[in-house]
Amino acid sequence: MSIRRYSRTSKLNAQTRLGTPEAIRSIRLAKKRGTLTTATYVTSGNERLDTIAGKKYGNARLWWVIAAASNIGWALQVPPGTRLLIPTSLNQIAGFIR
Repeated sequence: MSIRRYSRTSKLNAQTRLGTPEAIRSIRLAKKRGTLTTATYVTSGNERLDTIAGKKYGNARLWWVIAAASNIGWALQVPPGTRLLIPTSLNQIAGFIR
């Protein structure tokens, strides 16, 4: 099952289900305000956002969290050398959206 831009995601934490349109606005606003804690990651080779999300969050379906924070649109494949901002806490993301 693939995630679409306007579909619901799998549970981010035990209680919260996030619809991506609202979540994206919240993530980008938190980044703009400086209240989003992120780590910088530079891609190498042919990396995809879903595989990076799988490594960082244990859930490849949360690729859109990285896309929203990095303001790179919806492409899963990113060129080598792309600088990504990866939110370090999914609980923090969930807190922005409630």
